[in-house]
Amino acid sequence: MMGASQKGENVPSAKPTSIIDLHTHVIAPDQAAYPLAPLAGKQSDWSRERPVARDGMLAAMDEAGIAQAALVQASTCYGHDNRYVADSAAARPDRFIGVYSIGLTAPDAVERIDHWHGLGLHGMRVFIAGHTAADQGARLDDPLGFPAWERAQELDIPVCVQLRAPGLPQLENILERFPGVRVLLDHFARPPVEDGAPYAAAESLFRLARHSRLFFKLTTHNVRESKLGRATQASFMRKVVDTFGASRIAWGSNFPASAGSLAALLQEALDATASLSAEEREWIFHRTARAIYPALGDGGRA
Repeated sequence: MMGASQKGENVPSAKPTSIIDLHTHVIAPDQAAYPLAPLAGKQSDWSRERPVARDGMLAAMDEAGIAQAALVQASTCYGHDNRYVADSAAARPDRFIGVYSIGLTAPDAVERIDHWHGLGLHGMRVFIAGHTAADQGARLDDPLGFPAWERAQELDIPVCVQLRAPGLPQLENILERFPGVRVLLDHFARPPVEDGAPYAAAESLFRLARHSRLFFKLTTHNVRESKLGRATQASFMRKVVDTFGASRIAWGSNFPASAGSLAALLQEALDATASLSAEEREWIFHRTARAIYPALGDGGRA
């Protein structure tokens, strides 16, 4: 479906011809219209201390030179009330697509998928398994969630999954049970990388390469963590591209949850991927995003 990565180029690559950010969050300035309802009852520090509204996101994108972005539901601020993401995406479909979240095992999960999908949002997010704001007893592969997975597969909705590396066996169970579902793994599940190349401690991540409909977000978490211990950015990027292919990896800033200006977060990612070939960076910074979310290819129109 997508081209293969090029290998072996050691010279720094030119800046990609287009930039799409697949992982941003917007916070409404009007709490009366969009009341807080964070998962687990605790609002995230970042959404309280450095919120960015829709217009602020557009300004930050313009400053950074980012063409389009996915607005991912801020579950630690609004839970599964996706109205601000939906309204923001509808206001600027040329710049934004929206990714909503649901309660995977809720009795009305399928109804919620149909509702938000019907409003024109282009992706779904499951916020579970290993995050401090999630129910630590919840499982991604809980049978109660199977109807939701089945519906996402039927509608060919890309599903972003937020989990940590210990939860990857649960993800593998889902990929095997629902082979037609497209999954976009947030932050590469933040695998342990301090051991450095060949990254044996992250084997549970790399063995998922055989699942061809599994995609990965390279975010600021990965950019920064790939410098820990014996890891280097060049060796980590080479490992993930060689294992999965650049055509299954897409960049996301995690702005403003990750501290720093959007322009600075983009520059961190460009620096971290400088050892990759020009074609590999084209995939990571915009082509993969457009392959996962075709609406991005026509300016956001459905």
